[in-house]
Amino acid sequence: MTVRPAPGPLVRISVVICVYTEDRWGDILAAVDSVRAQSLPAHETLLVVDHNAGLLRRLTAHYGDGGAGADRETAADTGQGVRVLANAGPRGLSAGRNTGIAASHGEVIAFLDDDAVAERDWLHHFAAAYTDPRVMAVGGRTVPVWASRRRPVWFPEEFDWVVGCTYRGLPPGRVRVRNVLGGNASFRREAFDAAGGFASGIGRDGDKRPLGCEETELCIRLARARPDALLLIDDRAVIHHKVPAARERFAYFRSRAYAEGLSKALVTRSVGAQAGLSAERRYTTRVLPAGIARGLRDALLGRAGGAGRAGAIVAGVAAAAGGYAVGTARARRGGPRLSIATLPERPPPPGGHPDEGRAAGQGRGAGQEARRGRGAGQDGGAGRDREAGPGRGARREGAA
Repeated sequence: MTVRPAPGPLVRISVVICVYTEDRWGDILAAVDSVRAQSLPAHETLLVVDHNAGLLRRLTAHYGDGGAGADRETAADTGQGVRVLANAGPRGLSAGRNTGIAASHGEVIAFLDDDAVAERDWLHHFAAAYTDPRVMAVGGRTVPVWASRRRPVWFPEEFDWVVGCTYRGLPPGRVRVRNVLGGNASFRREAFDAAGGFASGIGRDGDKRPLGCEETELCIRLARARPDALLLIDDRAVIHHKVPAARERFAYFRSRAYAEGLSKALVTRSVGAQAGLSAERRYTTRVLPAGIARGLRDALLGRAGGAGRAGAIVAGVAAAAGGYAVGTARARRGGPRLSIATLPERPPPPGGHPDEGRAAGQGRGAGQEARRGRGAGQDGGAGRDREAGPGRGARREGAA
């Protein structure tokens, strides 16, 4: 289903970049510079530091006060203001994003990975989609930038989600999807008012096991809270995501696929298997068999890597299935549950009236009370990343 926006004014977009290590210092600066170079200026840029005091001090010194006092509003309006914040929640990407959401002032909050750079019209394409008031989330296309300067010959495009990038099998254009992909995504503020924030207990935590699916779970929750909501991917909203050499290796490929299975088990426990695996069914029954066939054909034609790509698809599916089985078994034994964040009251915008912040906070609370009233689905029943995962966002509306 191709979706065309209705005419209307463009929204103000706050950009949140979550950071955790000084090892990515140059990448962080490049990410911020790409936001500053947007054809549609960001309303503000927020750097959320995940429990790293040294990085927090260094970024604060580098960017100054982000336009404090009388100059702050001007800085935000021109897209040059950078605010550096400490993650106010537990360690991890989900809590960092929630900190950014709570501190931001735009009508839309966009998320950019700390090792990615956005093309010049990234925010423009996001904003254009939000002229339709039904649109609650918009994602984009993420292109891998390989450390070795070329894709490993064995690495199948169908598994580019392993390295946080758009994978073969996603529909082209601006289309309706089940969920957006977290490293290149945006949400209308009303989405968080209705559904709450990103869940803890899932998603990235620095360099630990590479779990994901936090945006999948949020988008499913959002669709249940707002059945009329449109969630889109626009492949013209492009970012370029660095893939370090360690992630070009088969060991990481297999580990990430296994972690995806663990994550999917957590999601299905929260929202049910029908919703949690709806897009994955198309991915595993159509996209992956076609990828295996292409790999085998390339091998027969003597093209480099064909057999390796086919084998990697099979190995990736096996690893993900193994992770899902282990995660499901843990859940049955009373393993970890997701915790849905209640976002704190939003502060008033620079130069605004304090009541504006309180009103926003009250709206969020009301939305969450409505969500809690629906009951048991949040805890695992039938009622209710930083890298993308298989099938996440892959389904056109109406597809199998």
